[in-house]
Amino acid sequence: MKFMEIERKYLISTPPEDYRSYPYRWIEQAYLCTDPVVRIRRDDGRYYLTYKSKGLLVREEYNLPLTEDAYFHLLQKADGIVLQKRRYLIPIDGTGLTIELDIFEGQYEGLMLAEVEFPSEEEANAFTPPAWFGEDVTDSGLYQNSRLSEGKLG
Repeated sequence: MKFMEIERKYLISTPPEDYRSYPYRWIEQAYLCTDPVVRIRRDDGRYYLTYKSKGLLVREEYNLPLTEDAYFHLLQKADGIVLQKRRYLIPIDGTGLTIELDIFEGQYEGLMLAEVEFPSEEEANAFTPPAWFGEDVTDSGLYQNSRLSEGKLG
């Protein structure tokens, strides 16, 4: 499945007190290649292979389903750090948008990032983040998961 991913990403230092009350998914992902981005992901009990084009705010994304066996086979071929995180899904009242709050585990324990996906670039550019969001790191690329997998934080 192909779609355009339009998202902004923020560094979080203090999440909202009630974030644990929202549903979450446990995600593990690794990269077969980072240029172009070819990722495998275990998202709770679902498995995917994803290709992402270059870009920061807007880029093409293709997701293909994998079997569990295929995921674990490809995981052995992945480069770099296998990322692990809990993704909390927090709705933004009155907007139809959802904050994806990623709380990392493993090597990046303590790192927190929030992403919000948008239906258009105009909406992404007009977005006013909640007060608890930190620095907007969308345009820096420093916190892209593919870069984190290379151990190049910051």
